[in-house]
Parts: sequence; C-alpha cells; structure tokens
Amino acid sequence: MSVFGLRTSNPAFTSYFWKRSSYHSKNRMSISGIVFKCFLMLLLVCMTAFYTWHIYFNGVSVKWYTSIGALVAVFCSVFISYKHSSAKYMLPIYALAKGFFLGGISAYAHKRFPNLPFQAIVTTLVTFFAMLFLYKFRLIRVTREFRAIIITASLSIFMLYFIGWCFWLFGITIPFLWGNSWYAIVFNIITAIVASLSLLLDFDYIHRYVGKAPKSREWLATWGFLITLIWLYVEVLRLLRKLAYWR
Repeated sequence: MSVFGLRTSNPAFTSYFWKRSSYHSKNRMSISGIVFKCFLMLLLVCMTAFYTWHIYFNGVSVKWYTSIGALVAVFCSVFISYKHSSAKYMLPIYALAKGFFLGGISAYAHKRFPNLPFQAIVTTLVTFFAMLFLYKFRLIRVTREFRAIIITASLSIFMLYFIGWCFWLFGITIPFLWGNSWYAIVFNIITAIVASLSLLLDFDYIHRYVGKAPKSREWLATWGFLITLIWLYVEVLRLLRKLAYWR
C-alpha cells in the first residue's frame, strides 16, 4: 500500500526512490554501511551545532546562521529528492547546514531553560533505541494499516506546519502550533509520537532492501534517517520547552 506514492512517512524512502534503481551493482546496501554514514553525518551536524552554540554564548547573534542553515538544508533535501545520485555530495552540506539550525535553536532554548537541549538529546536517543527494540522484537508490527495511519498523520502535520509558516509571514500566528497553551502541548505530544513511530517505518523499509538495493543507496537511506531523527529532536525540544514554561 502507498499513499501519494509513499511507502513510509519519510520522503527519502518513496516507491519512486527504490524503483529507479537498476539493481545491477554487485555491491549491495548493508546495515553497517548505513550506520557508518549516519555516524559520519551526525558528526558533521554536531560540529556546526557546537560552533553555533559557542559563538552564541560569546555574544554573537546566530539569527542568520540559524535561518540560512534551515534554508540550505531545505534546498539540499529538495535537490536530493529530484536527483538521487547527488545524495553522496549534497548530504554533507545538508548535515552541516542542519547543524547551524539545530545549534541556533538549541542555544536559544538553553539560554531560556538551562540544560533543556541536553534533556532533548537524551530523550531522542532513548526513543530511537526504544523504537529499534520494538521493531527488532516485533512488539509493534508495521502492517499496511499502521503504515497508512503514520503516513497520513505525518503528511497532515507537515501541511499544518507549512500553513502556519505561511500565516506567520503575514504576522498571523496559530496558537496551537507556536504557543505554549495546553492545546499546543497536546499537539506537540502528538507530533512527537508520530515522529517516533516514523522510525519504525524507516527501519522496516530499509530492512526490506538491505542486500538488494545498490550500495550507493546507503546515502539516501542515511538522509532518510537524518530527516526523522532531526524531526524527532526538534519536536522533543519544542515539547520540553513548552512544559518548562508551565513549571
């Protein structure tokens, strides 16, 4: 089953993505290859995030670092979506740009609520391994119905964020998206849960093609994991910030 051509909530893992492969290469995609590339890209994310964090607390404004980093990351994602062979070259740029963005929003959060980003990192890691455990031991099975629900929920959330961003450009804010009310907290909890469950879909989809897809596709698989992990971290950070506001 697919929804709008998607087999997972992650845009990196579309049916189109896999159908384009010729599968003639002798080297196949492996778990170790994906893990290594994920580790390498996360290291790049941490480098620029730490740099942005460092200059912020030395009195330098990071507004442009954060904004331009977000825009460059979006551009890289769109480019990779349309030209998959570029993933090997664009993914490091995406990781560095995303690091500037994450470093900026994390520094802002830490200044207002000390240690909040570190709590968000720990929560994200715990969630990742919890989802991996649930998938590995089939405590939650990724069925067609489950996949359809998560895909629909993810698309709805991204659409709401896009609409909210468009309104924000005209000076109109949507309270449950950007506010600190209990409605906003409930919405954030839902988005964090959906982001967490999206990891199960990504685990399942990659598992289907390990040993089958060409090794070059490991870069796209890595891109997909980065999208999900960063989305999860951002949602957790936003949720913790809102909860801290009511303490």
